[in-house]
Amino acid sequence: MPQKKVFLVVGLGNPGKTYAATRHNFGFMVLDKLADSFSIPVGKRKFNALLGRGLIEGVDVILTKPIGFMNRSGQPVHKIKEYFNISCKDILVIHDDIDLAFGTLRIKQKGGSGGHNGVESLIEFLGSNDFSRIRIGIGSSIKDIDVTDYVLSEFSYNEKKNLDEVITKAQDATITILCKGIKYAMNCFNNKKIILD
Repeated sequence: MPQKKVFLVVGLGNPGKTYAATRHNFGFMVLDKLADSFSIPVGKRKFNALLGRGLIEGVDVILTKPIGFMNRSGQPVHKIKEYFNISCKDILVIHDDIDLAFGTLRIKQKGGSGGHNGVESLIEFLGSNDFSRIRIGIGSSIKDIDVTDYVLSEFSYNEKKNLDEVITKAQDATITILCKGIKYAMNCFNNKKIILD
């Protein structure tokens, strides 16, 4: 009897209260929203990550938050992939992207890291870039501020007003990828900016 396919959905972020509300933690925020919406507790500690397994619209998923820092995300994800025998093609990573304007989602099937330390770590440890991503814009055309300081800073007042809408849209994109495939989801979500206040 063939084994049922399991999808690994990874939210990237940094652990701890200090970073909880920062731009670099968009991946964690979307994962928490998914966990809450589908009653999947993400509390089991394994391989230096928090895990939860359940169903999203009937699809078997493992929700994962690596709890080492961002640039160490790859090792726990690789261990989880190996333990559950999951193909790289069945891994979906949700992360922030400084090169996209706030409120923009971009679904990508595979490719390079784009300078994102978490994605770079994943590619290194997985030995492959053949995993899907949902990139969530955190701002572009940034001037006179260090990139690290920016991604580890909290959202602006106007961004906070629209945060729930962006997180919900990223959740919708995740569900669409899981249920209808990445190409369908790309047609639905790519290059369609969310209208913000």
